[in-house]
Amino acid sequence: MAEEIADEDAQLASRIAKILDEASASIATHNRKLKELSALRSKTTSSSSSSSSSFFSAFAKALLPLFDFQRRLASAERVVRFVSAFATYRGPNQAPDCGDAFLEDFLRFLLAAAAAANRTARFRACHIFSEIIMRLPDDAEVTNELWDDVIECLKILVEDKVPVIRTCAVRALSRFATDCEDSDVLDLFLEVLPSEPNAEVRKTILLSLPPSNATSQAIIDCTMDVSESVRKAAYYVLADKFPLQSHSIKLRTVILQRGLADRSAVVSKECLKLMKDKWLTKCCNGDPIEFLKYIDVETYELVGESVMRALLEAGLIQIRDGQSIGRYILSECETTEDTANATPNIQLMEAEDALYWRMAKGSDAAAAMGTEAAVYAEEASKNNDLLERILPATVSDYIQLVKAHMNAGLNFPSRQLVLLGAMLDFSDTTNRKVASEFLVELLHKPFDHEVDDDGNMVVLGDGINLGGDGDWAEAVSGLARKVYAASGEFEEVILRVIEELAQPCRERTANFMQWMHCLAVIGLLLENARSLRSIQGKVIEPTELLQSLLLPAAKHAHLDVQRITVRCLGLFGLLEKKPSKEVVKQLRLSFIRGPTPISVMACKALIDLGMWHNPQEVDGSLGLEVQDSEVASSPITLSDEEENPSTKLLDLLYAALDKDDLGNLLGSDGNESVQAVLGEGFAKILLLSENYLSIPASLHPLLLTKLINLYFSSKTKDLHRLKQFLSVFFEHYPSLSAKHKKYISKAFVPVMRSMWPGIDGNAGGSAFVVSNMRKRAVQASRFMLHMMQAPPYRKENETEDVSGSEDLPETENNTVEPPPECGEEGLAIRIAAEVASFPEKKTPAERAYISAMCRVLVLLHFRLSEQGAIKLMKRLLISVAGSISTEKDLIKELKRMADHLKAIDKHPEQELVQDQANLIFGRLELDFNVDLTGSVETLQTPAPPSTRPTRTRRRVRYQETSSDEETSPTSVVPATACTVTRRSERASKTAAVAKITANRGRSMEEDDIAKQEDSEVTSDESSDESCQLTE
Repeated sequence: MAEEIADEDAQLASRIAKILDEASASIATHNRKLKELSALRSKTTSSSSSSSSSFFSAFAKALLPLFDFQRRLASAERVVRFVSAFATYRGPNQAPDCGDAFLEDFLRFLLAAAAAANRTARFRACHIFSEIIMRLPDDAEVTNELWDDVIECLKILVEDKVPVIRTCAVRALSRFATDCEDSDVLDLFLEVLPSEPNAEVRKTILLSLPPSNATSQAIIDCTMDVSESVRKAAYYVLADKFPLQSHSIKLRTVILQRGLADRSAVVSKECLKLMKDKWLTKCCNGDPIEFLKYIDVETYELVGESVMRALLEAGLIQIRDGQSIGRYILSECETTEDTANATPNIQLMEAEDALYWRMAKGSDAAAAMGTEAAVYAEEASKNNDLLERILPATVSDYIQLVKAHMNAGLNFPSRQLVLLGAMLDFSDTTNRKVASEFLVELLHKPFDHEVDDDGNMVVLGDGINLGGDGDWAEAVSGLARKVYAASGEFEEVILRVIEELAQPCRERTANFMQWMHCLAVIGLLLENARSLRSIQGKVIEPTELLQSLLLPAAKHAHLDVQRITVRCLGLFGLLEKKPSKEVVKQLRLSFIRGPTPISVMACKALIDLGMWHNPQEVDGSLGLEVQDSEVASSPITLSDEEENPSTKLLDLLYAALDKDDLGNLLGSDGNESVQAVLGEGFAKILLLSENYLSIPASLHPLLLTKLINLYFSSKTKDLHRLKQFLSVFFEHYPSLSAKHKKYISKAFVPVMRSMWPGIDGNAGGSAFVVSNMRKRAVQASRFMLHMMQAPPYRKENETEDVSGSEDLPETENNTVEPPPECGEEGLAIRIAAEVASFPEKKTPAERAYISAMCRVLVLLHFRLSEQGAIKLMKRLLISVAGSISTEKDLIKELKRMADHLKAIDKHPEQELVQDQANLIFGRLELDFNVDLTGSVETLQTPAPPSTRPTRTRRRVRYQETSSDEETSPTSVVPATACTVTRRSERASKTAAVAKITANRGRSMEEDDIAKQEDSEVTSDESSDESCQLTE
């Protein structure tokens, strides 16, 4: 009987396997095979009560080879689709209980496969899970307990180590992510999305997220994903699931700003599709002005310009007949017959209308200018006709329109209309006269201000540019350049206005508002003038401008006047052929004596002068000796420079950068500080160092040390602009030149010494503070190592000589190799010499410092061409190993490094002579004596001396926790005090007192060695903290 049942089961499994094989051939046969397999299941189930399990057993047996088949072929995919469809299939004559029972059995089978150790079995089970869940009808009868097991299993598979399994698990759970009652699946998706390393899995999660307030921010964050496909999917989801009104104004601008400026054309097209098909067409009925209202262009003007530019390039803005700016100018002649004396009645524009017309006119005019206008004459003529039709009829109407908006206090529309004036034709004398009168009115318009409770006037705006706004000043200057197009006419008109405004200033009857207004116009002139020669021969000479206005204003009692004056002095110095003594002296004085806003402005001016004229010329203007020299070795006191300005420009700026009172130098906005300005300025100088050959080479590593300290300092965490600037600087600096890597190598040890607590007088603190300081220093060391290992940029037809007149060796690929002082070999020798220079008896801070340095040392590589550096490093490793002889893991790494150096030594029989070592140390500018005696075959690692105390000295001495802990030259507590206490505490918790007494001495020694082998960066501090807790 049993044999007959077995034969029947085998025949049934064979028939099922045959059906599966036929289904794997083509999808077209699936419907027919589903009916055939369903009929077989019904027939088998109806024959006996136990045949239901028999069918499933045969089905599982026939399907098992699929779970061992690793290749992802189309035939295997078709089988997965077929069995998933069969699990949810219900024939016309089939009992519902039959299909549901099979489904439950199949789900339990898949649960077992999903928990298997084999990745192929997990993948097939997860894949079938996803297909079943997607096809499953709502009326399927499955127990809640089984569904809970399936969901929990899929949650586990979402974090599987195989990306394709995670993808299938996410796809399977996507149907449950919309469950309002249970948000566990959605919370899981939001949790794993930011940390998911695979782009395809992130894309699948993104497409599975439902639209809600909880998911919108996560989807928008994906628009900055590193993967192009994920970013494209993010914009697809935003377009498909989120209407325009569901986002705040800030989020709308973020979406458009990122998408339209994306580096991938595919992503930018997807963003344009979102904006065009969904937001513009469906939500705004194709009206671009209505769409701009959803962006708040007055606050996000750049985003509005990007939107208009994209719509214009896509041809989605069509100006119809009757649409023009003239409709905002309604003449009174409609109600009176006297058209000659009619006055215009202005209808005010909204911000969106003003931006729309300004961008539309700019595009139309650009298409009709230059060579394109000559080549496409007919198209240019049409565009010119369109421009004439939509612009105001006369210049007078245009000016009336601008004045009406200015009088109404609508600054944004006014500025857009002023920018629009560049499209008008001012070749007619009458138009030029009217526009000139209007410009003079604009230049005479003072700063807006308000009066506080004490009756003092407070300037509104930035207090520097005309009208208190840099964009407004730029718009006015652009219109003035258009109107005063003749050579020298612009400067002549501006100087006449300055002469009128300067009259009360010369007579010393002007208040600070009049001074600031006059200086703002002067700044507008200096900012747009090409040189001081264009100002000479006018109503006011440059010398008179400097002596009678700028220098007296720099000594004004009001700080706002001083601030705007310093800016004008900086612009004046840039226009000079050589910087004058008066300008440089006053800028230095303002930089030293002025409060933070003035000092920041003077710092910017001095850096600009140094980069434009060269630091030597700036120093020469004060009569300082101009020669290539080293950096000032003695500390510079800024207060002494007021009476005797003998310090050179770079030394003065470096002294300010070296100040520690960063908190006192922060400006009101938190981003404007002397330290931030100096950091940006020195980074630019280092990046363009080839243009400033007069800067001493010794200054480069000093500046790098300060910049790296600024980048990793916790005090500059709020200076976001500086952080971003330095991140870009450090990315490009090491790859531009081999010399730059030489400076990084020289700055490595000073950076580590300046950041490590307990070294060179650096303050320590609590265990938590010291641990964070050490971690930050280790992070900086890895950062500098990454810069040293950065590949250089390729320069076509250019060979850089980084070692003077010596020819650099070439590799097999004809690429120039830098000398050892510019490579990793030089850095390795510097680190080894630094480690070996420490005395035998070290403080806990010194031991942790040496350990951190050695962990960087073992990551450096040596080139085969540098045989001298290899032989020297083999010698230095002996001293390095002696300094960290108690740390077994580091000793292993050093031995591995020594073995590698021995393997790449081409002539191991030749010994390194003293002259060769001195030559290498000389090129590295190191004063170090290396012991060339003894064998270098193996590292000599002396055994640590026994520190076992006598029985009568096991009393622990108390030690206070303070910042002196890391800076004290010797430790107060003996080396084994902490160990003895911890050992006795553990012994007191055991019951074997006799064993402890017999083996106490041996156990104490073993514990001492184990403690010394701890090589973590914070191990010493943790040990000290353990002592304090034990006490």
